[in-house]
Amino acid sequence: MPSLTLEEALAYARQHQPKISSALAELAARTAEARIPRAKWLPRVAATAQLFYGTNNNSSAVSLGVAGVDIPRTGGTPSRTTDTARWTPKPSTLAAISVDQEVYDFGRIAAQSSVADALAQVARTSADAVALDVGLAVEETFHGVLAAKEILRATDAAYKRTETHRDFARAGVQSGLRPPIDLTRAQADLAQLEVRRVRALSGVETARAALAAAVGSDALEVDAQPLGLDASEAPAFEEVLRAASAKNPFVLAALARLDAQRSTTRALTRELLPNFFGSAGVSGRAGGATPSGGPASVPYGSGWLPDVPNWHVGLVLSWSLFDGALLARRSASVAREGAARADLELARTSITLDSQRAFIDLDAALKVLPGLGEAVVAARANQSQADARFRAGLGNVVELADAEGLLTTSELGLAVGQFTVARARAALGRVMAEPTRAPPPASTGTGSVR
Repeated sequence: MPSLTLEEALAYARQHQPKISSALAELAARTAEARIPRAKWLPRVAATAQLFYGTNNNSSAVSLGVAGVDIPRTGGTPSRTTDTARWTPKPSTLAAISVDQEVYDFGRIAAQSSVADALAQVARTSADAVALDVGLAVEETFHGVLAAKEILRATDAAYKRTETHRDFARAGVQSGLRPPIDLTRAQADLAQLEVRRVRALSGVETARAALAAAVGSDALEVDAQPLGLDASEAPAFEEVLRAASAKNPFVLAALARLDAQRSTTRALTRELLPNFFGSAGVSGRAGGATPSGGPASVPYGSGWLPDVPNWHVGLVLSWSLFDGALLARRSASVAREGAARADLELARTSITLDSQRAFIDLDAALKVLPGLGEAVVAARANQSQADARFRAGLGNVVELADAEGLLTTSELGLAVGQFTVARARAALGRVMAEPTRAPPPASTGTGSVR
């Protein structure tokens, strides 16, 4: 079974936890999408080749407008005012290539780039939030393994002591120095502790499985190496609140979403402005219909070959003067800004509450810890005295069982208290968005998950 230190568990989770991998993939996608608007400053090159066979009234060649290909209108057959239109089909061909270059966009591309950058920032802060959540889960499960192992150790120790007492009571009963109740009581206590041992062992296995899942390991269970207890005082609450407000990624993510929505509103406003671009192209076309210059002007190939060349260079100003759908989208974006602003205030309120709760929890856990340690010391002294009295025949089995129960309860209480301190410190670090500073290990060792 692999065994990790806290630093190794956190580092492994950053590399292998699927939640972090998913958040980083989303960030990479958003970063790539942020390059899309800026690419609009690059030239756009498009080409087309067309062949038609049909009527050709008042046009020297028939062609379809193709998106991206600029084809200026040139030439024409006679406009017949006295005779009816001709219904005899003629061929038409066209081959063209054009290049468009943005000249001035009135801030449209910059606004769209700002939206993409803001969405990338949302993904970045969301990834930071996921990393914090994963780190907290790793720390909680890591300390959960240590607490479960400590509970198992205390239970095993109580079982061994009770087993010794049972053997001592059996010998006393057989020799007639002890009443039979001493043996039956010891046997009952031993049976109860056996049940608790099984449950404690199951708790260790469950905690190790939870740690394996938290770090993203393929192993079914991952063990935690012992750590020294960090009993340093909690930072001042003002410091906690200041760090949480400035660095917590949940607040930063809400702020980034508000900025993204504001940028979206600005980008939609820019869409109402005109666009100014340059166009250049080369084309060849031909039509089989008789042009206005007479039969002698019919091109070679009678329209089946696009051998009549043209080129153009020009500047184009386009402006959509009214777009009701665009105005509606801008109004919706403004309304969405209000929702994002409310979400930001909610995030700040939640972080303030979480900061206060984490600070109080850690402060209370640290204050309780010395008393739990003193209780263990006193319970051990009491158990030693009760054991000595029992062996000397001065104490009874009820007195000894009470001392054993007090010691076991005190040791379990200390283990839970140490776990509560570690968990509260991890929660406070998450709120403050600060990296975990693990206490020195209680014993050295290295581990590998795979």
